[in-house]
Amino acid sequence: MTDKMKTLAEKRRLIELGGGEKRIADQHAKGKMTARERLNALLDPGSFNELDVFVQTDLEDADEIGKSNPGEGVVTGYGTIGGRPVYVFAQDFTVAGGSLGEMHAAKICKVMDLAMKTGAPVIGLNDSGGARIQEGVRALNGYGEIFFRNTIASGVIPQISVIMGPSAGGAVYSPAITDFVFMVENTAQMFITGPQVIKAVTGEEVSAEALGGAHTHNQTSGVAHFKATSEEECFAKLKDLLSYLPSNNLDEAPVTTPEEPALDAADLVTIIPDNPNKPYDVREIIKRVVDASRFLEVHELFAKNAVVGFARLGGRSVGIIANQAQVKAGCLDIDSSDKIARFVRFCDCFNLPMVTFVDVPGYLPGVDQEHGGIIRHGAKVLYAYSEATVPKIQVILRKAYGGSYIAMSARCLRGDLALAWPSAEIAVMGPEGAANIVYRREIDAAEDPKAERNARIQQYRDKYSNPYIAAARGWVDDIIDPRETRAALLRGLKMLENKQEDRPRKKHGNIPL
Repeated sequence: MTDKMKTLAEKRRLIELGGGEKRIADQHAKGKMTARERLNALLDPGSFNELDVFVQTDLEDADEIGKSNPGEGVVTGYGTIGGRPVYVFAQDFTVAGGSLGEMHAAKICKVMDLAMKTGAPVIGLNDSGGARIQEGVRALNGYGEIFFRNTIASGVIPQISVIMGPSAGGAVYSPAITDFVFMVENTAQMFITGPQVIKAVTGEEVSAEALGGAHTHNQTSGVAHFKATSEEECFAKLKDLLSYLPSNNLDEAPVTTPEEPALDAADLVTIIPDNPNKPYDVREIIKRVVDASRFLEVHELFAKNAVVGFARLGGRSVGIIANQAQVKAGCLDIDSSDKIARFVRFCDCFNLPMVTFVDVPGYLPGVDQEHGGIIRHGAKVLYAYSEATVPKIQVILRKAYGGSYIAMSARCLRGDLALAWPSAEIAVMGPEGAANIVYRREIDAAEDPKAERNARIQQYRDKYSNPYIAAARGWVDDIIDPRETRAALLRGLKMLENKQEDRPRKKHGNIPL
């Protein structure tokens, strides 16, 4: 037995060493941790339990101590974060460049299956050169098995991808299916075809970082939701995100002790300018309403005319959606529609109530938007809010015009509670455009058309563009003092905490993708 124990210890030591000291040194020289170092940094100390330590592709030499690809280039297992169970895999770039082969994929699939069975989040730390070419179709099948599990697990358990190195070709599609993607600046890249292929095919020259780096995918493509300057910062953000989420679709999100906002609610009456055409930062309103003024923004750099993220109200997690008047006047466009719709659907999957702050003058006009499919993309927001059965509260801050008013969680889409500030303007279109149509003859006939137009704009705003008409029809439940917004939301969420809503039985709907 002693000899066998020595053999076991030596096998385990070599596998844990991964690609060896030189490759580990190379990894560190790039500012990157090894797979096991990353798992130790992410998980609670001492909580990691590794699975499939001795898995390998070539069974003929399974009894040999030295193996060409220790651990098959991926470390898998389970542990805890904040005391809550999670399943994890970390690709090991020191072993065959973290390339994915048949057994590499099988290890990942096993932890995904266990996560589904036990109702716990699954987190993938991606650092891979792509498919293991010498394994051919076996590697491609391995990717397919992962993609299928990503799809089946969607809406059942949270799935989080962390890109910490290269991710190219088919490897990018698993992260794209997951709920949230984190990227580390300067070391992480994602692309279907790399710079060399693009240059060969199109003649375009681009660096890997410019093509698929963290900033590109956080700001331009919207593929990634968060970025970090270091791996340590990335893990801190990931842990913060997890603290807002339930472990699965049948569980409740963690509840914390309620905290009053750190910022003064009295400021809410002055944040929105008296001039309806002047911008302001809607995040300043959010932070004066939510617990401890803490707001975890998702997709912070992408489609900045919309703001989405997580906060707590009364100690309970909520999803926040808002129009951002600082950017494009808060108009809905192609990218912001996608951003809002995906976030709404995530919240609905995991039973997180939603609070929507509305200040939207309409859909962004332009040939590019129309030809790019703003109709199709805008319809996603209507679909997502209509489909959602979680508690939905709308707060109309200022503008709520036309179809965009409907899209932002209006009562007609089965919003549960609609509140408005006295500054709310609810109308088919803005007063400027409406006055030109409704009072066209009076303006044309006036001695001073400009003065007449300004007077008619104000007349329209006073008579029609206010919250009282909608409130008279019951489409706005209450018009509130802005300083009472938090109290009104807490009452509304308490009232809705046992909400149940049945919908027609069907396989699934057909969202306009």
